[in-house]
Parts: sequence; C-alpha cells; structure tokens
Amino acid sequence: IGPNGAGKSTILKILSRITYPSSGEVVLRGRVASLLEVGTGFNPELTGRENIFLNGAILGMTKSEIGSKFDEIVEFAEIGNFLDTPVKRYSSGMYIRLAFSIAAYLEPEILLIDEVLAVGDAKFQRKSIGKMDQVTSNKKRTIIFVSHDLGAIKKICKRCILIDKGRIIKIGPTDSVINTYLERIDKDIDRNDSVIKTTNRTGTGKVRIVSVKIE
Repeated sequence: IGPNGAGKSTILKILSRITYPSSGEVVLRGRVASLLEVGTGFNPELTGRENIFLNGAILGMTKSEIGSKFDEIVEFAEIGNFLDTPVKRYSSGMYIRLAFSIAAYLEPEILLIDEVLAVGDAKFQRKSIGKMDQVTSNKKRTIIFVSHDLGAIKKICKRCILIDKGRIIKIGPTDSVINTYLERIDKDIDRNDSVIKTTNRTGTGKVRIVSVKIE
C-alpha cells in the first residue's frame, strides 16, 4: 500500500520482468503470473477460448492441464456467450474477468495483482476477493496484491508493506501497517490545511484554488 506515485506498480512490473531494475536484482522462485493492466498478455485478434490456451502456455502448462481447468475458468469469468469472440471486442470488465480467472485457476506459484480488479463490477470484485482469500489459504501459493481498497487488503493479506517514493516505510501485520498509513495521511492533511500558501502551483495564475474543505 502507499500513496499515488509511491512506486507500487513499478515494483510489480519489475517482479513480472516487464521493467528491469536500474540497480539491484530480483530473485524469483516459482512460476509467476501477473494482472497489471487491462489486456496484458492477451492477443486481441484471438478469441477468449484461444487466449485461455495461450496464457496457459505462457505459464508453462500443457494443453491437457489447461483443458482440465477450462470449464472452471469459463464459468468463473461468466463470458460463456462470448467465448469464441475475439477479445478485442470485449469490454474492459470482460477482459479482467477472463484474465483473473485464467490467473486464479491455472495456479501459478506467485500471482501479482495491481489495482486492475477495480475495473470489474462489484459482484465480480467480491467473487475475486473470495477466490484470492481461498488461494492464499494454500501456503504453497503467494499473492502480491496492490490496492487502495484497504478493506480488501485487510481481508486477504496477513502481512503488508507500506512504501512511499520507492522506499519501504514499514513491513508487518496488516492492521498495524494500515494504521501507520492512515496516520501519515492525517499528518499530510494537517500540513496542507492552508491551500492559499501553496508554492508549487503551475499555470498562469489567472485562476487559483485558495480553499478546499470536505463536508
């Protein structure tokens, strides 16, 4: 967890080998799947059915292994009527439902999930959180979950990392780390209570925000 710009998504991109670190190294032990952005890892010209097998192959699974999970993936994703439609015609919500279902049922040892689930509807979000809770109860699998939904973080994560500006602020039990995060937010609000004194404005200055309040 952490504020916007803290480096959360960047860390996931480094772990999934989309971005390489400018220094240091990452050691991965296990098969990794990631849900970082809508459509990542899909071929838009292929159908939903074909992309299930493509993603499974990328994860190193055999055709028979993918086939054994196929019906569960389709049922969970709720895209049965569009299974043979090219995914370029899917809505962002349909993309995410299918991508999450593939990642959850093809059982990578490590699953990386960014805020991407927010694209789905409320029903699917609840279903996905329940599935992640089920997955993490198996100690042989790891989920690294980045979200601004602190309720979801509390539900499925026993340990939490707070980062800011690319640095680790705190690691520990989820409740404790979330409390630290909220305390830091409160302090930032107190420090910025006088908008009129802001010195880092941009633009011509013809229009200026001088006061903000929440009711």
